Formats: sequence, structure tokens, C-alpha cells
Amino acid sequence: MKYTQSVGEKSTVKLTISFTEEEWQDAISKAYLKTRGKYSVPGFRKGKAPKPVLENYYGKGLFYEEAFNYLYSQHYFAILDKEKKNFTAVGEPDLSVEDMTDGKGVTLAALVPVKPDVKIDAYTGLKIKKYEYNVTDADVDAEVKKLLERNAKDVEVKDRACKNGDTVNIDFSGSVDGEKFAGGTADDYDLVLGSGSFIPGFEAQVEGMKIGEKKDITVKFPDDYQAENLKGKNAVFAIKLNKITAKELPELTDEYVKTHAGSDTVADYKAKTREKLLKQAENRSRDETENSIVAEISKHATAEIPDAMIESEIDRMVQDFSYRLMYQGIKLDDYLKYLGQSMKDFRAQFVSQAQPRVLQQLVIEKIIKSENITYTDKEVDAKIAEQAKSVDKTAEEYKKNLDPRQLDYIKNDLVITKMFDFLTKNNELYVEGKAAKPAAKKTTTAKTTEDKPAAKKTTTAKSTAAKSTATKSTAAKKPAAKKED
Repeated sequence: MKYTQSVGEKSTVKLTISFTEEEWQDAISKAYLKTRGKYSVPGFRKGKAPKPVLENYYGKGLFYEEAFNYLYSQHYFAILDKEKKNFTAVGEPDLSVEDMTDGKGVTLAALVPVKPDVKIDAYTGLKIKKYEYNVTDADVDAEVKKLLERNAKDVEVKDRACKNGDTVNIDFSGSVDGEKFAGGTADDYDLVLGSGSFIPGFEAQVEGMKIGEKKDITVKFPDDYQAENLKGKNAVFAIKLNKITAKELPELTDEYVKTHAGSDTVADYKAKTREKLLKQAENRSRDETENSIVAEISKHATAEIPDAMIESEIDRMVQDFSYRLMYQGIKLDDYLKYLGQSMKDFRAQFVSQAQPRVLQQLVIEKIIKSENITYTDKEVDAKIAEQAKSVDKTAEEYKKNLDPRQLDYIKNDLVITKMFDFLTKNNELYVEGKAAKPAAKKTTTAKTTEDKPAAKKTTTAKSTAAKSTATKSTAAKKPAAKKED
């Protein structure tokens, strides 16, 4: 077997793989031995007819397809492994027979989608928006209210109109252009006002209604609504309010927080709550700033991204969406049936998000490689010791039971953290309304040289295993008649 490679269009590599006549005939013989049991010939027991008899009866090319599959499986992946320093396959190849001449063997062609190199015009000296989130007394009070609501009593209300926070039992029937639509009608439906379960404007217009009152409200479906027939449409809902239920909160006392929150006093509980919220705000600020950094740098980057990478990213996005539905007790297939949408159309709505996400990941990998950002064994050991301490174990005990994937996560996290430290120091980050902090002086400039051909591989850490820097898709709301948890 011999092969050659050449760079193709849109980040592809063409492998031309030639087999001698001896190798080709050997593959056909193996195909015969594997598949002969499928065929019957008069005068022979099934699976016992000689190869020439089967070829004469069914046609000379009877075993060609299986022979091609054998040659592919035996050699293709070995070639990829041998060429891993030159390119990385990112999808299944497009296979074809380039030449098949009697007595001269066979030549196969594999058009392989490969990971592209990315050209970044600049990744330092940029002005990039930074995000900061603070914690207010109102935020702490909201958390306190959540604690109280866990043991709140439901009390039926009869002497006032409903308001935000109440649970209302309603009948409703929706129509667009005078025609009722699927999922737009329900009786005895419990809705928490202010929960955001229904499309914008619905709950706000229910507020203020009294028991027994009937009312028509008008809302507009969002332009990006899932159901194609409802996108951007005005709808009228006929509402009848049957019942109002409010929550009666318990009194916030030292005894209550000791029982339900493990704190000795209300003041202690509030202090711990503020500390928790500050940590969450810090994480949110960091994550959104990192997203902002990568998104801004990606504006200065280009790459010929093969369709296979886009499809793989869409696969991940659909899977994430499916998991979110599962947490609500809904299967994706049922969800699509409810919307009357095919999987093909559902996947199509992720295309515009998948492209920039793939580019951003390529940008991350390119910067890590260009700046030679890596980790040391000492840093890995320190991280392991830190994690071991958090679960009251020694580093030796923790490391002994460490899953290889967890170890990869630790290594990738160290690399990603270092990369963002570098980018933070070498770019000008600003918070809206505040003076920008100038970037540190960098002795080297961003690399703007032309990329290598697509057949060259960019070897990097798997950064997405450590931190998600790509913009995450938001689950769109379901039709009005379906309640979200």
C-alpha cells in the first residue's frame, strides 16, 4: 500500500491510497469469507459455494464493496495516526474509487475534512468590554425570601385582585387572526404570575384581575419563536380567572434560620448568603469577561471551517438542549412533535450560533499554541492538593483515585486560566461608565503571518473541557399552553 496527500479546498486533505493487485485480491478473498453465508446458489448449500461460482452467478463485483470497506478499515486510521503531526481529521471522509484496472490493483481517494489553521490579525492591544457584577442588600433579601418560601403556606385569596407572585388558576383560549392554534387553550391552569413561563406580556396583563373576571388580552409572539406559524404574530387570549392563591411566609427568626439554614442567627445567615452571592457574582463577571475577550478577538480572526466541524458543534448544542428539556421531564422528540417541527429544521436554527462557537474555539487553541502556554507538573500537583483538601483527603489519596478525565480537566484548566491571564494583561479592558485599564506592554506583537496549509495541524490543549468560552444558546420559551419549570 502506498499513499500520497494533497491540500484540498475548504480545509480538506485528499488522500490517494493505492493497493497492488495482490493486496486487492487478498481483500476480495477476505470479503468472500466474511459474506459468503449471505448468498445461495443452486446445487450448493448456503455459504458453501466457491468464490468464482458466486462471482459468476451474482456478478464479478459482488465482493467489491466489502473489499473496499476492509481496505479502508485496515489502512485509513493507520494513515491518520501516521500523519497526526500534519493534520487532524474532524469528520468522516468522502470516499471514492479513483482507479480500478484489471491486473493493476485499485486506487481509493479519501477527501478528509481537517481542522483548519486560523489567522488572527490581532489578539493583544485591543479594547475589550469587561463585566462586573456587585451584590446589593436587595439581592441578599431576595435570597432570604427564597428560604422563607420553602416553608410558605398557600392561602386562598378572595378579597383582592391578583398580583405579581400569586398563583392564579385560569382558563384561556388563544387565537391568531381569529383561528385557534395548537397548544393555545387550557382549563384550570395554574400559573405563577411573574414566573416568565408564558410569552412576554401575558402574565402582566393577567395581573389585576379578580376572581370570576373575564378578559381578552393581546400579546405578540417573539420573532424568534420556535413555532414557525406563530413567529411575530399577534394573538388574542380569552382569559377567565378562577382562583387566586398567595404564599404566606413564615417569620424570619434566629430559630428559623438555625432549623432551615444551619446558621445560628439571622445576621450570620445573611453574612453567609452575601458571601455566597459575592462568589457567584465574581464567577459570572469572570465568565462573561472571558466570553467577551474571545468574542472580540474572534472578530479579528478568519478560518476555513469545514462543514463537519459545524455539524459536530450543532450535535453538541442539540444534546445540551435535550438535557435541559430532560430536567423538565420532556423528551426532545415530544418537544418537536408539539411544535410540529422536524429535526432537520430544529438543527438549522443552530447553524448561525455554531459557526462563531467553532471559530472561537480555534482562536483559543491558536493563541495557546502561539504563546506556548502550558502547565508544569508542580502546578498540577498543587491543584490536586487543593482539590484534595476541599474533600478532606491527602493529595496521595485523592490522586490515587483520580479519573484520567479529571486529570485532563485540571491540566486544561491551568492552561486556559494562564491564557486568559495573558489576554487580560495584554488588552485594554473597560467597564461601561468606568475608565479603561491600559493593557500591559508586550514585547512581542500578535502574529499576522499567513497560515500554513489546511493540512497542517494545530496541536493544543482541549480548552473546552476546562471552561466554556463560547456563547451559550438560550432555551427559547415554549408555547403559552406549556408551562416551564
